[in-house]
Amino acid sequence: MNRLCKSLVVLEVVAAGWLGLAIQVNAAETPKPDANKGQAIATSVCAACHGTDGNSASAAFPKLAGQHQEYLVKQLKDFKVKPGEKAAVRQNAVMAGMVASLSDQDMVNVAAYFASQTSKAGAARDAATVPLGQKIYRGGIAEKGMPACASCHGPTGQGVPVQYPRVSGQWADYTSAQLTAFAQGTRKNDVMQPIASRLSDKELKAVADYMAGLH
Repeated sequence: MNRLCKSLVVLEVVAAGWLGLAIQVNAAETPKPDANKGQAIATSVCAACHGTDGNSASAAFPKLAGQHQEYLVKQLKDFKVKPGEKAAVRQNAVMAGMVASLSDQDMVNVAAYFASQTSKAGAARDAATVPLGQKIYRGGIAEKGMPACASCHGPTGQGVPVQYPRVSGQWADYTSAQLTAFAQGTRKNDVMQPIASRLSDKELKAVADYMAGLH
């Protein structure tokens, strides 16, 4: 299989996965969001790690401000053990405790609140790897059959509601950690697994740092 075909196959897998997610989200009866109630939850439950407005002060915790509501709801639900399942789709002991008492309505409310906030701009830290990160983000890696990150997340990293999360300005260390988790198979609630697994550690860190400076 030539390089172009490999890239197309990966893109088809990604598109199929997110199409399935979009159908699930649209098929489910989503509660009407109440951002004011969401703010109360954010202040009392989420602020210590993610900040009151979703702009976390530490790279250990992702920025949630400006992230798509639909994406946030999905992640929150994935931290919970679904009826009939033995474990949550996305494993994180801290987040499992945080979402344990949240109802579906609570999740929609707090997601709506964070989505309405303005994300603070980030910046790439390593000028030496920016060219590599930019190359991967904009053009992918043809010889590995890896599509450009921009093909799903957009040229400025804004993503697309339901399908693809916003990556612009996200902490590089957090993005790097998540890409590593996808590559190693320890995070499985996303179609990023076959893509992240194609990146070397150097490539992974370079593109994560580059995305931190997108705006």
